[in-house]
Amino acid sequence: MWKSNSDNYFASSADDKYVKHKYCGLDLWSNETVAVNYSGHYSTHVFTQKAIDVIKSHAERQVTKPFFLYLAYQAVHYPMEVPEIYTKPYASIKDKDRRTYAGMTACMDEGVLNVSIALEKYGLWNNTILIFSTDNGGEVLAGGNNWPLRGWKRSLWEGGMRGVGFVHSLLIKHRGTVNSGLIHVSDWFPTILALAGGNTTGLNVDGFDVWKSIINGEPSPRQEILHNIDPLRPKHGSVLNISKFDNRVRAAIRVGNWKLITGNPLDGSWIAPPEDTGNHSIPDPDPMSKNIWLFDLSKDPNEKTDLFEQRHDIAVPMLNKLAAYQTTAVPARYPPVDPRCNPQLHGGVWGPWQP
Repeated sequence: MWKSNSDNYFASSADDKYVKHKYCGLDLWSNETVAVNYSGHYSTHVFTQKAIDVIKSHAERQVTKPFFLYLAYQAVHYPMEVPEIYTKPYASIKDKDRRTYAGMTACMDEGVLNVSIALEKYGLWNNTILIFSTDNGGEVLAGGNNWPLRGWKRSLWEGGMRGVGFVHSLLIKHRGTVNSGLIHVSDWFPTILALAGGNTTGLNVDGFDVWKSIINGEPSPRQEILHNIDPLRPKHGSVLNISKFDNRVRAAIRVGNWKLITGNPLDGSWIAPPEDTGNHSIPDPDPMSKNIWLFDLSKDPNEKTDLFEQRHDIAVPMLNKLAAYQTTAVPARYPPVDPRCNPQLHGGVWGPWQP
């Protein structure tokens, strides 16, 4: 497993230093060994080659058991960096961050292609299930875009939370279909475990096996998604006292086609991509004091029509669901910076420091 300890670390040199809270150190590991001597190598290339090495090793050992490969690229992510060769095809994009973003995406696409070619080369492709997914919406301030969805990364709007992805396998009989059922990141564990011949018996898991929904279009067993309950962000606006849940708390929940947001979801503007001159961005239309919204995403995926006032019959039970989920939450712990984490105390490397 190759990993970087920070989501914010992305550098053209895979072993460049990462700075956090004024502490600076190397932030690249290969299993339990510090990965050095990668200066000048773009991390997307490094991670792709490591994945290919794993595939080649598995094939050469002629292992009959299935293997699981989790390839978590640092692309596409801030800071905006990519070898120049990848931005040349996008010279027509005038916005620099947007142009770099396109190049970073192209480099990532190339990596996925090369991994796929390796699976085919070593005779594994026909029995492989490839899952490709993002983890959040695009960061508008760093080249990303979610138009026509509302909001962006870190917000509770669909532009910030709706993940795009695909599943490919020759094992899927009906390929090229679109699945509109609810699938949450926690569903991948029981789904992949079942595909490998295991099960979740005796495990207290939140996820569902959604494989039949993916390959057959059957209804998803998941009917609701708790997007967020954030106890650390200050409460926002006025309390309504219409349910067991404090609507000033930043939270969001999806039940069927309905989505409820409370508290401060962050900027709710619709931002058109800078290269699309035919579309015009629309600023957040809601007053700063507003703190509760309800949308029917089957009819309004762009969250333009708030139905809270008209559909209290839908909103109040959803608020009560939030209250029920909140009672099961582990108290948040956000300790102050521990000076013992300073990489200079650990050979100049970011890593575990707790005794």
